[in-house]
Amino acid sequence: MEGDDPMTTIEDIIKSANVAVITGGASGIGLAAARRFAEAGMCVALADRNADQLGEARAELEAIAGEANVMAVETDVAHRHELESLERAVLQRFGRVHVLMNNAGIQPDTSIFSTEANWDHILAVNLMGVIHGTQVFGPNMLAHGEPGLIINTGSKQGITTPPGNPAYNVSKAGVKVFTEALQHELRNTAGAKVSAHLLIPGFVFTALTKGERTEKPGAAWTPAQTVDFMLESLARGDFYILCPDNDVARTLDERRMAWAMGDVIENRPPLSRWHPDYAEKFKAFAERP
Repeated sequence: MEGDDPMTTIEDIIKSANVAVITGGASGIGLAAARRFAEAGMCVALADRNADQLGEARAELEAIAGEANVMAVETDVAHRHELESLERAVLQRFGRVHVLMNNAGIQPDTSIFSTEANWDHILAVNLMGVIHGTQVFGPNMLAHGEPGLIINTGSKQGITTPPGNPAYNVSKAGVKVFTEALQHELRNTAGAKVSAHLLIPGFVFTALTKGERTEKPGAAWTPAQTVDFMLESLARGDFYILCPDNDVARTLDERRMAWAMGDVIENRPPLSRWHPDYAEKFKAFAERP
């Protein structure tokens, strides 16, 4: 897709009768994306493991796009065979897929010495769910020859890797590396009209992040704001969709990320942002004009 007019390409993909598949589609960013795609006239296939939320989301989308253009399949992306079943169901119903949004994710607390089961579950959903989703849907998306998108939901924590939840950080760092490799392979595949993109949300008020809160904090974006920013970025042809929020501007995100890479380049202690000997140095770096 490189060299194409990105706006034309995105309009060609997100249009009536084209098909979007969204994992983790029953709530949060996934549901907000499903609404936008349905409003554009796309056929939408929702996948989620929460059956109750999935049914509610399907009913909402059917009111937007019509019953014939919406399907919902209870799916746990931790299991490849369930993604394979999802693809078979989607192809049987809609024939082909133009947008794959590997968005399902979980964020339970972990430590380095958390149980193996906790680590396995996070990696199975957040990382292997993205890898398997791409491997299952990607070949047929390439084969039908029409323009398409694979959007993988990452995290800023997969880039700056703050202390506190190492399994989550590892999973999202893996999503970043995988999606970069995916886009490199796609752009070097003759005749490929599918491109990959890494969605990097800011602070978004979703079930994953809200904890005990019942009202959206002022610092957070809504899922709809995040999806609108994603669509604007896709229209520009962006690979890295680095979302701000109401608290952290892009300039601060960039400096946090640059500092993290500086740990390697300057041989500082790992995670030096949180090291007492470097706290003031990072503050000065982040605040410089």
